[in-house]
Amino acid sequence: MSTSTPSVLQKLRQIDTATICNVIELFVIRPRNRGFMLRDIGAAYPDLAPMVGFASTVTSRTFAAPPNGRAVATVPDVIARFDELSGSAVVVMQCLDSGGSAATFGDVMCNSFKAFGAVGLVTDGPARDLDQVAEIEFPVFHRGIVCSHGYHHLLDIHMPVQVGGVAVAPDALLHGDGNGVTTISKSIASDVADAYAEYAAAEALVINLAQSGSPTLAELRDANQEMARLVEELGARLRAKSARP
Repeated sequence: MSTSTPSVLQKLRQIDTATICNVIELFVIRPRNRGFMLRDIGAAYPDLAPMVGFASTVTSRTFAAPPNGRAVATVPDVIARFDELSGSAVVVMQCLDSGGSAATFGDVMCNSFKAFGAVGLVTDGPARDLDQVAEIEFPVFHRGIVCSHGYHHLLDIHMPVQVGGVAVAPDALLHGDGNGVTTISKSIASDVADAYAEYAAAEALVINLAQSGSPTLAELRDANQEMARLVEELGARLRAKSARP
């Protein structure tokens, strides 16, 4: 099933990003310390539903004006390339200035992106206008807050970028919520979506016992062992399925 199939993306939107990462680990297709963004890339609005979309990548600078006084690219230029993606865009902006001297986005940019179908924005630069962006319920992930946009201008569009310690290629599938942002390999996206319910049921064995009001240590050990067994069985099936030609 294509990762751009609405049913797959809708399923992924019902899952928190931490559990997405848990399920991805079962495929053993990447090291457990890779593929997700570092803790300094935080959600401005952690209570919003999970963000799921495809990376529309762009680089930017804020410290100094472009040499010729004109930006290489504009927000409309970024939007014009949304149709190259497999689905709804998540704008992924790498700030090339060390430390991000000024804000990389604000309410004008976010309103413009959302109007043309974007479902979120991720950057390693600072934010501003967060109260105004909150009004349109547009998920943004950023590093810090700065009141001025300085000399912010856009550069390359749909080139590989590095944000939060992760290399993000154009059209990469991203998932983000209050837990952070992760990539999902398109080759396993459908299986990740389908495996969630079984993974959650295994975890529920321990969670339900812990919330029962009177668990014993013996019961907790048994529940943990059963959870581990079920998760391992799920992982074995997922790995076998993904290995088929």
